[in-house]
Amino acid sequence: MRRCSSMSDAKPCIICVAITGSLPSKADNPAVPITLAEQIESTHEAFEAGASIAHCHVRDDQGLPSLDPDRYGQLQEGIRAHCPGMIIQLSTGGRAGAGRVRGGMLPLAPDMASLSVGSNNFPNRVYENPPDLVEWLAGEMQSYDIKPEVEAFDLSHILKAAAMHKASLIRDVPYVQFVMGVKNAMPADKHVFDFYVQTVQRLFGDVPWCAAGIAADQIVVNEWAIAAGGHARTGLEDNIRLDRTTLAPSNAALVRRTAELCAKHDRPVATPTQARAILGLRP
Repeated sequence: MRRCSSMSDAKPCIICVAITGSLPSKADNPAVPITLAEQIESTHEAFEAGASIAHCHVRDDQGLPSLDPDRYGQLQEGIRAHCPGMIIQLSTGGRAGAGRVRGGMLPLAPDMASLSVGSNNFPNRVYENPPDLVEWLAGEMQSYDIKPEVEAFDLSHILKAAAMHKASLIRDVPYVQFVMGVKNAMPADKHVFDFYVQTVQRLFGDVPWCAAGIAADQIVVNEWAIAAGGHARTGLEDNIRLDRTTLAPSNAALVRRTAELCAKHDRPVATPTQARAILGLRP
């Protein structure tokens, strides 16, 4: 159940579910959806549990990361059929390829797409986002009326988003997601989180923003974001466990856990219609 009448006047919280990602496998957790059919079913369950945004990656027949636009198209079609109104956000991340191939799915015109605006360290590699590629991806998103979600792995990425907005490379006010807890990048630090929020508000005003925590930091960052009036990302891409000893049985279970935090902080879970209005997306 998405809403509670006692919370009807509170700010709704958008829950984004990152269903698959590029790294988790069934060896890590059998619930990780790999095939298109599994991803569509898992997304539908998460949608029913309260998720309004589906952050999507695709895999090839061997379960490896893929940027195949045909697979993205089939996934988008399936989600639209089974999850009416759900916001579809396709990943342009760099684990499956480099250069402009990362934006090969953008002509599908999803509602949203991820946009990493700067480089940073990952656990065992450098996540490269050169300025020319960032600007090209942002231009493609404008061409196809796609709202970017700026993935901020570092404070400089928030400032870069502001510079891109000023230069009209990001047309709408940026929707920034803080990503915390990636090894060798920004840890889940409450003082840093608070400064991120202050920086977004100083640069953009009272605008929606989101936060994501990795692994055990997922629930921690979820609660920080919900308590501070932001929006939250959960899902098996970022975290495969409910706790140290218990694997998450589904994406839906992680969404329900996030919805419980919303109730704890007297915030209703946003419906897809509400989420679209909050983000300024087409109905």
